[in-house]
Amino acid sequence: MSLILYQRDDCHLCDLALDTLAHARIPEFESVFIDGDDALEVRYGIRVPVLHRSDTGAELDWPFGIEALVAFLQR
Repeated sequence: MSLILYQRDDCHLCDLALDTLAHARIPEFESVFIDGDDALEVRYGIRVPVLHRSDTGAELDWPFGIEALVAFLQR
């Protein structure tokens, strides 16, 4: 399963999401910064951070804890 974390530069909530991913021991994911990308700004704007599953297209919006994250990955 391929995961993408959409985030912004200098984003406190994004830092919290990264911390949650680390605590859940999610080994691999791609970080994509939406800053300066008009299409991503329109799509994710105020929603970041957002975790996206490339296999299903499902997205998990912040805030999420470890339990919600594990459930999201098991779907």
